[in-house]
Amino acid sequence: MLDYTADFYNFTEIYFSTKIKMNLKLLFLSVILSFGCFAGPIKHEISMPEPFSHYFEVKTTVDVSKETSYFDLKMAAWTPGSYLIREFAKNVESVSAESNGSKVAISKISKNTWRIALSPGLKQVSVHYRVYAYEMSVRTSFLDDAHGYINPASVLMYAPKFAAQPQELTIVPHKDFKKVSTAMKNVGGFNFVAKNLDELIDSPIEIGNHKVWDFKVNNIPHQIAFYGPAKVDSVKFLADVQKMAEEAQKVVGEHPCDHYLFIIHNLNRGGGGLEHLYSTTCQVTRSNYETTKGYQGIMNLLAHEYFHLWNVKRIRPKALGPFDYENENYTHNLWFSEGITSYYADVINQRTGMVSTAEYIKALGDEIAGVENTPGNQVESAAESSWDAWIKYYRPNENSRNASVSYYDKGSLLGGVLNMWIIQQTKGTKCLDDVFKFLYQTYYLKAGRGFTDQELEDAFSKVAGTSAAEFFKTHIYGVKTPAYAAMFKAFGYQFSDANVTKTVAYIGVGIAAGRVTSVYKGGAAYVAGLNVGDEVLKVNGADFPGIDKLLADKKPGDSLVFSVKRDGMERTFLVAVQQTPLKSFVIESEATPTEAQLKLRHKWLGGN
Repeated sequence: MLDYTADFYNFTEIYFSTKIKMNLKLLFLSVILSFGCFAGPIKHEISMPEPFSHYFEVKTTVDVSKETSYFDLKMAAWTPGSYLIREFAKNVESVSAESNGSKVAISKISKNTWRIALSPGLKQVSVHYRVYAYEMSVRTSFLDDAHGYINPASVLMYAPKFAAQPQELTIVPHKDFKKVSTAMKNVGGFNFVAKNLDELIDSPIEIGNHKVWDFKVNNIPHQIAFYGPAKVDSVKFLADVQKMAEEAQKVVGEHPCDHYLFIIHNLNRGGGGLEHLYSTTCQVTRSNYETTKGYQGIMNLLAHEYFHLWNVKRIRPKALGPFDYENENYTHNLWFSEGITSYYADVINQRTGMVSTAEYIKALGDEIAGVENTPGNQVESAAESSWDAWIKYYRPNENSRNASVSYYDKGSLLGGVLNMWIIQQTKGTKCLDDVFKFLYQTYYLKAGRGFTDQELEDAFSKVAGTSAAEFFKTHIYGVKTPAYAAMFKAFGYQFSDANVTKTVAYIGVGIAAGRVTSVYKGGAAYVAGLNVGDEVLKVNGADFPGIDKLLADKKPGDSLVFSVKRDGMERTFLVAVQQTPLKSFVIESEATPTEAQLKLRHKWLGGN
């Protein structure tokens, strides 16, 4: 638990007795409350008397003294950073209301709205409800006998009328849980306060007996709440996280936080991360600390989520805050907010030396290949992918690869291309970092709002000293392939496709456990008519040995006869083996790059 009055308390310890210290603490808190800094019209209490049941018991108390006939409470349908309507109200049950022990009528009037019927003279009403929490993800909440994790959007009802007002929260841990960690302001014990609804929803909570590690980043208190066993060198890990955080701050040049919390869940299988205003929750595979590649992956995830405290939490599209928690919040710019954050996670780890420049360049070639080998990359633009996140990214089907592209992957690639474009246009004097500095100063600090689509484009134009309109038209809102070879040439690198000189047999199909799981658009299997879900019985009259073994001795022009079962009936399809259309990009330094190329390269990669 972070205590943001700790510096004051430590100061008093030098001069005063224990009794006086306690009185000062109480006086300090009472003064704060008397000024109304923390007191609000809505208060929540979350308890967990039976963790094994996976139910949080919640009491939400609201001031209704200024209301008339009724008062509404709602449950969020989604949580910021995860762009899918999740219908959190589905886990709410046993809703009742009372005032001073007397029952108050409450009824559900929509999928996520409860209406309290008010009688004359009522000042305060408490609503009691239970929330089932047994989905271990960063987007939801979880409770068992080992720990509790609360994503407030999925547990707490809210009052739209009080969205701009302070929100108070008390956590009553199970008797076996001794620690509570959250980035919300602590006002004594396990009592917290958020300045408004957005901050409350943006403050995840870890409850249990986790490890707590403290460190500072440029004198700003940071903390790690570390849940679950893991074989980790904590000294090295803290040093690496600190180094990463310091490097991340250099991009924008300023740190907007006065405190920051990492909640890290170490699990048998990790599940990603979710950014918050003063914190993040990251779920990692616990064994990954034990391998170099796995450890680099953990640091990449932490860098991604940490960089979000600038990109999307403060440097943001106008649509992403204040939030509408009941409906989709549409933006064309998730390629920027998420994708370029992924780009910077790679960059930050390259700048700190967590990954070598050679590893970074190799991964960059793989990333470009990954996007360009996705058929949907030529169907859906980065802007369209961002807009349709609500209906596509979190709801993939067997045709998603053929019809869409990830705004994470495409955005990360575009971040690299835009960075190199700016460096070229400014002859090595500016880079993508300068775009972030401009956006931070102009829209977060000065205007106090998010940017529009046009303002984002204009920021790139301003930094580059030339119009970015054509780039945005063709690459952000269009699907034109960047001129990679020419781009890398300017930095003294050769960009080539290793598959051009190889013979690689290909039919464009994925098969697992004897069933077709994917069919690559335009590939031989696609043209022949194989479908996802087909059960493969025989290939050329023999048992199917697996796709890799099947193609190991094949060459373009060979034929394969697939016998499959579809809808209970046997079908036969003739599939012609083809030369792979997939790319395998290699980026290699020229033997003798020029001074001009080296200047641009140094701006791009630094001295690493």
